[in-house]
Amino acid sequence: MRKILFLLSGLLMISGVFAQNTLLVYYSYTNNVRSIVNELSNHLDVDIVEILPAEEGLRYEADNYAIGSALISAIRDNPDDAESYPAIKPVDIDFSRYDNIIIATPLWWSNMAAPMQSFLFQNGDEMGGKNISLIVSSASSGISSVVADAKRLIPEGNFIEEALWINNNNRSNMPTLLEAWIRNIKSSKHMTEKLSITVGNTTYLATLVDNRSTQALVAALKESPITYKAQDYGNFEKVGSLGRTFPTNNEETTTEPGDIVLYNGNQMVIFYGTNSWSYTRLGKIDNITVDQLKNFLGDGDCTITLSLSSQSVSGFADTAFSLKGKGVGLGTNKYDLQGREVESCGTGQIYIQNGEKWMKTDK
Repeated sequence: MRKILFLLSGLLMISGVFAQNTLLVYYSYTNNVRSIVNELSNHLDVDIVEILPAEEGLRYEADNYAIGSALISAIRDNPDDAESYPAIKPVDIDFSRYDNIIIATPLWWSNMAAPMQSFLFQNGDEMGGKNISLIVSSASSGISSVVADAKRLIPEGNFIEEALWINNNNRSNMPTLLEAWIRNIKSSKHMTEKLSITVGNTTYLATLVDNRSTQALVAALKESPITYKAQDYGNFEKVGSLGRTFPTNNEETTTEPGDIVLYNGNQMVIFYGTNSWSYTRLGKIDNITVDQLKNFLGDGDCTITLSLSSQSVSGFADTAFSLKGKGVGLGTNKYDLQGREVESCGTGQIYIQNGEKWMKTDK
């Protein structure tokens, strides 16, 4: 019986997410994921664990993929039943040693490979509160369902960055993609300003990443709001020209619903689906479901207005906590960040009520 492989010891002390103990867990059937892990080990010193099926020698692709397909179907039918997940060889991991976990997995029939789902089903609760990063290998299928599987199986995980998608179209460029992905995670930070996005009478806030593109956007919005018309494209995004050009920081990106990117320097794209392309990341809409997002953007063309929120996120939680500790901001009355009671709030305004932060919308 093969043992769990801890291939590398020691950890690379660097700024950002990978500054403390990091675990890389992977499953590989065709060796595509193993190649990714080998390349990743050239850039990061991490503890590596390989997940292995309990039954050796299975050919998941045999008989028109009958075995592999049946495993995924069983999980789909009863995702909360332990009996739905195929057995894997035991793993003994002290999760308390790790702050960061990288999961590398293939895609099977649009979902996460069944053996990796077994591992996460068994250990997902112990991974709560950890920083979770995801790398997915597929032939051509999009990975949104794999991301959803990971978030279902690790409900309390702190998922950082977008998942890295390695597929047949970009596999030859895998080393460069990994370098860019690691660089994004290590340098990932957010601006204090919040972006207000208004369609009709409804406004949502978005958290902006901090790069020269968003810095230029914030500078422009401090002068005046930007209103533009957006159209549906590819049944996964709303895109429109901003009427001006901003600096770009293009990198291969696999988007998720709610992601906001800059395309060609002058077009803003808001995703309600997923796509993989070279974009400049701008940010992500806060606390919105896919259904809410589609309803917000509507069918067909829409007019979108961008502005800056009057309040920033940075320091807000501390302010709310401080006020709450002083007995201010409790109950049904509304207060601003200075602890002053307000009678009403405008769309997009952030306020404190009962010690918690809220944003006024017209929904």
